[in-house]
Amino acid sequence: MRPPGVPDLSGKVCLVAGASRGVGRGIARGLGEAGATVVVTARSSETGARTDQRREALEDTAREVDLAGGRGHHYLCDHTREIEVDAMVRWVLRRFGRIDVAVSSVWGGNEGYDGVRYPDGAAWGTAFWRRGLAPLRHTLETGPLAALLFARAVAPAMVSAKGGLLALVSFGTDDYLGDLFYDLAKATTNRLALGVAAELGPYGVTALALAPGPVRTERVVEAGMAGEAGESPLYAGRALAALAGDPGIGAMAGRVLHVADLARDYGFTDEDGTRPERYRAEG
Repeated sequence: MRPPGVPDLSGKVCLVAGASRGVGRGIARGLGEAGATVVVTARSSETGARTDQRREALEDTAREVDLAGGRGHHYLCDHTREIEVDAMVRWVLRRFGRIDVAVSSVWGGNEGYDGVRYPDGAAWGTAFWRRGLAPLRHTLETGPLAALLFARAVAPAMVSAKGGLLALVSFGTDDYLGDLFYDLAKATTNRLALGVAAELGPYGVTALALAPGPVRTERVVEAGMAGEAGESPLYAGRALAALAGDPGIGAMAGRVLHVADLARDYGFTDEDGTRPERYRAEG
């Protein structure tokens, strides 16, 4: 029995980039819960290097998809490298013949952050004129640029199929997020979703941005910040599954959709049965 609000996606082939941990893993699990075939990709593998020396690996995510009720597969990929992204998409198409749902949850902006300081010694919200630009370059490369490389790689197959859902995981930017580098990365991703939607829409492909609130990722829990995060990673996964199962999804193209709003609209809950409210920045 699927939880309320979770559709049947047993006929769908889904691709989730950046799925070794965090929101990406939660999205893969949510799609698996809906019965989908889910290919998960990331840089961290149990047989090779682990990003930022983390213990999580994409093989673990594939197994979680299986346990949730789907069919999990994994592919090692550095999503900042165009040649690897293109090769990964070709492999998925050879293996499964199509991509119905593609999700970019690639994000390296928090690499090295211990809950207090980033590797350059700056804290969250440090004035931009007191920081070098190397962290910003890294944030943009492992956020919106990686999302663009991913979208560029999957778009031809979706255009040929005249359908599909392309979702970019981001954050709501109606208000300033309190850190210029983070805010720029998320605002750029949201604008990317708008532009990609405009160009793919005429071919029947829907692109949008998905905005969770503060999420209890593995890194957040280890940093002792779990009390400030009201959502589990699965909450975003159930939101994505609900969108993938909605035949009227085209009406949402180009928008930034908040997980909490989707929970209310589609009737799903978080993992613990609660329905966290939409995050509002203080200030």
